[in-house]
Amino acid sequence: MRYSQLFSKTSRDFPKDEVSSNAQLLIKAGYIYKEMAGAYAYLPLGLRVVEKIKQIVREEMNNIGGQEIIMTALQRKELWEKTDRWDDEKVDVWFKSALKNGTEVGFGWSHEEPISEMMKNYINSYKDLPIYVYQFQTKLRNELRAKSGIMRGREFVMKDMYSYSTTEEAHQKFYDATIDAYLKVFERVGLGDLTFLTFASGGAFTQFSHEFQTITEAGEDTVYLHREKKLAINEEVLTEEVMNQLGVKKDELEQVKTAEVGNIFSFGPTKSNQLGLNYVDEDGSSKPVILGSYGIGITRLMGVLVERFADEKGIIWPEAVAPYKVHLIGLNLEDENVKQKAESVYQVLKKMNVEVLFDDRLDASAGEKFADADLIGIPYRVVISKRTAEKAELKVRAESKSKEVSLEELFEAFK
Repeated sequence: MRYSQLFSKTSRDFPKDEVSSNAQLLIKAGYIYKEMAGAYAYLPLGLRVVEKIKQIVREEMNNIGGQEIIMTALQRKELWEKTDRWDDEKVDVWFKSALKNGTEVGFGWSHEEPISEMMKNYINSYKDLPIYVYQFQTKLRNELRAKSGIMRGREFVMKDMYSYSTTEEAHQKFYDATIDAYLKVFERVGLGDLTFLTFASGGAFTQFSHEFQTITEAGEDTVYLHREKKLAINEEVLTEEVMNQLGVKKDELEQVKTAEVGNIFSFGPTKSNQLGLNYVDEDGSSKPVILGSYGIGITRLMGVLVERFADEKGIIWPEAVAPYKVHLIGLNLEDENVKQKAESVYQVLKKMNVEVLFDDRLDASAGEKFADADLIGIPYRVVISKRTAEKAELKVRAESKSKEVSLEELFEAFK
């Protein structure tokens, strides 16, 4: 991508009502546009980051047998009434409306009910199980407060997966495999050392659940962390009983601020009993299917990455999720020799399948280009100018010093 062709530009301003650091930076860097509190548009750079995160999650879900689908956002009232989750007293984040014919509908905040209802068409026998399906979908939640930028939105992208198993034992095996897969996701996006499996309340889902919490001062949760065992307990369920169950003592735990980036729930046979989702076992008896639910907030994860890795100059993306790998800056482009050299480097990197954002602007100063590169946060900066002559200046975004390298060394570095 040539920066001159990118319609979204950097800015020094952001909406006055935007108080979160992650959204301020993403707006200024041209990744997102704020529509209203809790609702953001993802611009070309932002969408590339979202898609990078989604692909990492997709690969890990596929690795444990997940099959990707996409459901509708419209929800049927009667399904949720069957499971007692339509009532606003039970679930307080519903967005609801009515069709032209007066039929009440909800907008999807989760999908256990509709996917389980759909599965009644595909599950009859034990031979049809297990089934693991997941989707990337925009969820809508009527949050009372939406002041954490893309870390807590009223509209956000979520990966939600649902497992259908014959027995609790079979379910537990997949549940444990999902924990491992989630930890791999967080490792791959650059948050492995900061994210912990956390014992928590199930909220509107179940009595208890597991969360994946990432340490950040911008987080809304308080957890008690056992670094050696790499586990944590959410403050809301910190009791002697829970600590005994996990084999930890209060004085071994460290209190930290965190943001929830994933969660997993075991529903057992409850949903299946409510909705009539059964299968015929080998002995001919009818049994309820065992359900599990597994979520990762894709856009929330993007916000947490910004909060964790930004500095005073801007964003610092981990390489795995950065919109581009190289930010190529051309200076003195009015000089035909320099212009040709910068263009040549751009074309060679492209042929090497290196993702490049080429700042080819003629009307921006060197200072503007460097400031924009720091704000946008692409992992590697390459500068071609009169001063570099037949060489290039290479700098890692997270480091303070740059170095001059020959073009051969430059291309070798990105092979």
